[in-house]
Amino acid sequence: MASALTQAVIFDILSGVSAHLWLKVKEPTSLLTLFAALAVIPIPSIIFLRYADIAILHAVGVAYSVFLATLLSSVVVYRISPFHPLAKYPGPLAYKISKLWAVWKASGGKLHICYQELHQEYGPIVRVGPNELSIIEEDLIPSILGTYGMPKGPLWDGRKITPPSAKPTSDFNLIGNRDQARHAQLRKAWNKAFASSPIADYEEILVRRAAQLVEHLDILCKSAPNGVGRTDITHWINYFSFDFMGDIAFGGGFELMRDGDKDNIWHTMETALILPGLAQHIPWSAKVLRALPFVGSSTRTFGAFISQQARRRASQEPKQKDLFYHLLNALDLQIDSSVSPLPFIFSNTALAVIAGSDTTASAISNTIYYLLSHPEYYSRLQKEIAHAVGPATELSLIDLSKLSALSFLNAVINETLRLQPAVPTGLQRAPAIGSGGKLLGSIFIPEGTAVTVPPYALHRDPRYFSPNPDKFWPERWMKHDSDAKVVVNRGAFIPFSQGPANCAGKTLAILELRLVLALLIQRFDMAFDDGYDPAVWEQSLTDTFVFSKGKLPIKLTRRI
Repeated sequence: MASALTQAVIFDILSGVSAHLWLKVKEPTSLLTLFAALAVIPIPSIIFLRYADIAILHAVGVAYSVFLATLLSSVVVYRISPFHPLAKYPGPLAYKISKLWAVWKASGGKLHICYQELHQEYGPIVRVGPNELSIIEEDLIPSILGTYGMPKGPLWDGRKITPPSAKPTSDFNLIGNRDQARHAQLRKAWNKAFASSPIADYEEILVRRAAQLVEHLDILCKSAPNGVGRTDITHWINYFSFDFMGDIAFGGGFELMRDGDKDNIWHTMETALILPGLAQHIPWSAKVLRALPFVGSSTRTFGAFISQQARRRASQEPKQKDLFYHLLNALDLQIDSSVSPLPFIFSNTALAVIAGSDTTASAISNTIYYLLSHPEYYSRLQKEIAHAVGPATELSLIDLSKLSALSFLNAVINETLRLQPAVPTGLQRAPAIGSGGKLLGSIFIPEGTAVTVPPYALHRDPRYFSPNPDKFWPERWMKHDSDAKVVVNRGAFIPFSQGPANCAGKTLAILELRLVLALLIQRFDMAFDDGYDPAVWEQSLTDTFVFSKGKLPIKLTRRI
């Protein structure tokens, strides 16, 4: 009996260590395969225990307990041992052991601040996971994100939004594609879709929607006592950006500024990003979590909305030259009528919706917050706009071509994007599968290691932005080269990422920021509403998939 019991325990211990070695070298991509293997391995131990006349339930409990305890112990010991390939990099013990700690931090929405604090304590290279580094070393960024950098990292496997059952293919997906060659093929189409001629098509839509935003705020002021309108400005910015995105991506169909969010689309989108924002830290968990009926209902609802919009756009002839018109033409998918555009549209709809609405809405709202926090900058910007394009009149529209030359407007936008980048932590890359690893300068990154570049922490590093890297100070972007006391390292400024996987719509996003801000500041005097504590705004910013935000109550009066 004792011999059989000893054999069972020894077998379990050896099995646990062997399972760890197997998982470390060849981790299954299929959860079914993984769970099946872990379920089968302890069976011989159960047989040994049965020979020792131990009851079946007791034998099962002992066998699996010893096996799993050994497996977990082996994993933990290895991850904190000097034999781990990332052992030399500093970081908290909890992060080295498991990504569960990062999930917990992310659940509070303040992972961007957590990463900043980690870098302040441990330096420019920090181990933030068992097999993950966070790097804010400017010299290494081109090797990570640049032309000869690395492909997307594993977190993109956990960022899925559209339902797997409804998705025809992922081969056309740009943002989550981890194959560099395929990504380059797809990116050519996106580059063409944001070239000068398509941008001119989008500009017409942008001007019309921006004028509609101003019109709604005008009506708000005219109908208010004493002409002082009161509103949550993020409410209107969200609606504007979603309507504009709907126009350029789907040929229209959304009228949130006119009709309100009667279907609760915006709230659903923001809450839908929470689950992917957590699952990205443990990518294999995404399939499990999304399959659970009581988890991620908002993600499934938003995924269904994405599916519906993709099918609607694929089935209609566009009334205007929208984004997918230019993308499909660039890919030549419309040449052969037998090839359905649905897979491509479906694969990129989430990117169009989120990147085309949520990120720009956050950037505009953050800029308004900073300007209202510094009335002297608000007044200075009003004067610059008035001097360049003239005072506001009932029928006046701003000439977009003049805005690019407004140095202070561009400085304000840059400073906002520096302090509050739309994607504060999620730029992750990893050595290509089968490459063996990647050399970053003198640092070797072994295959299987993810590398994250968190823009929020990078942009506030005093080595690259000083003095006062945490302060809103637009003048830093207008410094003269002779001013050695002011440090602005543009190589460390990556609000739109960098390299071949940077934001394809950067040009349009900057146009949108310039026009909306210029129109609002030209047409209105704005201030925080009475009783509002401005400190609440930054507290409300949460890092999920992108930055989510709270309310920004303001009062405004017309200037015409």
